Amino acid sequence: MNMIKPLKMEFKDEFYKKLGEQAIIDKLQLIDEFETKYKPNTNSIAMKKWCTDYEYRKREWAFRQGIANLNERISR
Repeated sequence: MNMIKPLKMEFKDEFYKKLGEQAIIDKLQLIDEFETKYKPNTNSIAMKKWCTDYEYRKREWAFRQGIANLNERISR
């Protein structure tokens, strides 16, 4: 039986840090304008959560890693 060892990876939140505080503030303002003009939807809520919640970014990263690992296992 072929056992695949999962890669040990650690969440570092580099993309958020790379964006910078002003970019995050600008994005949140755009989200607020969108939600005022239209109404909150799944995408705007998720983006706002991503901009403001470290744990949300960590869970979202872990989800993407799981998908990538699953894809790797399927393609072998």
